[in-house]
Amino acid sequence: MLMAVCANLCRYRHVQSAAACATRSLYWGRIHVPLANGLHPSIFALSARQYVQAPETRPVPDERSTAGLQKQEQTEQRPATTRHPVSQQALSSQPIQTQPPPPQPPTMSDKEPRMNMPTDVVIPYNIDWVFERMRCPSRVWWLASHFVIAAVGIFSKILLMFVNKTRVYNKELLVDLISKRPKGVGLLTVSNHYSCLDDPGLWGMLPLRQACNTSCVRWSMAAHDICFTNKYHSMFFMFGKCIPVVRGYGVYQEAINLCIEKCATGQWVHVFPEGKVNMEKEELRLKWGVGRIIYDSPKMPIILPLWHEGMDDVLPNVEPYVPQWRKKVTINIGQPLDLNDFVQDLKNKQVPEQTARKLITDKIQEVFRILRTETEQLHRERQ
Repeated sequence: MLMAVCANLCRYRHVQSAAACATRSLYWGRIHVPLANGLHPSIFALSARQYVQAPETRPVPDERSTAGLQKQEQTEQRPATTRHPVSQQALSSQPIQTQPPPPQPPTMSDKEPRMNMPTDVVIPYNIDWVFERMRCPSRVWWLASHFVIAAVGIFSKILLMFVNKTRVYNKELLVDLISKRPKGVGLLTVSNHYSCLDDPGLWGMLPLRQACNTSCVRWSMAAHDICFTNKYHSMFFMFGKCIPVVRGYGVYQEAINLCIEKCATGQWVHVFPEGKVNMEKEELRLKWGVGRIIYDSPKMPIILPLWHEGMDDVLPNVEPYVPQWRKKVTINIGQPLDLNDFVQDLKNKQVPEQTARKLITDKIQEVFRILRTETEQLHRERQ
């Protein structure tokens, strides 16, 4: 019985195969016969379209899709080819030309990484909020700043002028420039950096009406890895009008930008161009940040150099870092440095910014050499 069923199935399959062959033969016969007689041209077009491959119907990815981005990257990475045949000898003799990288802003030195690629700079605490508070200070900020500035100003005044023996040369020049300079003109003071007490200790030489007034006291840059390591330290130094500077970020960083903004609004900014505490008292190459502040300021600030000796005796740079008393300190305030014509000439000649910053910084370095010699001589005469 089973064998009979299988035989019938096989017979039925052969019948279907024969029927399909007959159908195909009849179909192609009907197509070819009219074509041979030339009776139906439309049938020729129909049969011809059956042999034309259909175009690709998938949507072409654009640059906004993921596939489009991948295709764009592959296209950019694919090397360009030429249509003209080139011999192997010509290819080997011609140097390979690569596309130069896009230009990036210069940095303070070749050893320092760029601001947008800080590879080896460690920031122990996020300081972004500090710049926001300093740019838009609230009433609470001003109230807290008045308290901190007053307390630190009184301490500096007692330590510098009463506990130790300090002599200041040309003090009236600085006092007048702080309170009587033209409205809207900034003041940029630059000095050497021999001790951690330089700021705020130096400003103890000012009258209390200036040393304790947060409206006219200086803005100064402070190292982020020393003064801004946690929330409470950051708040204290922020209220003391200290701007966190990240060493190694170059001249294009928020600290330099904020100094330019403060000078543009007619405020007082103090800078230590040496960039660190110069414990060996050697002649260091000044950092170019001060050159950028001068070059990029919308209105040229009054540049006042000063030099001091003996601050490292008041607060030694060795442990236990205890302030001393009855030490001799000499502060020599130089004459204002007029760089208006010099900077304008650099801009008119379209000197590259990196070269311009270096030339401006070299001008300050020359003044420092002269001022240092004078101050050391004055300090030795007091011994």
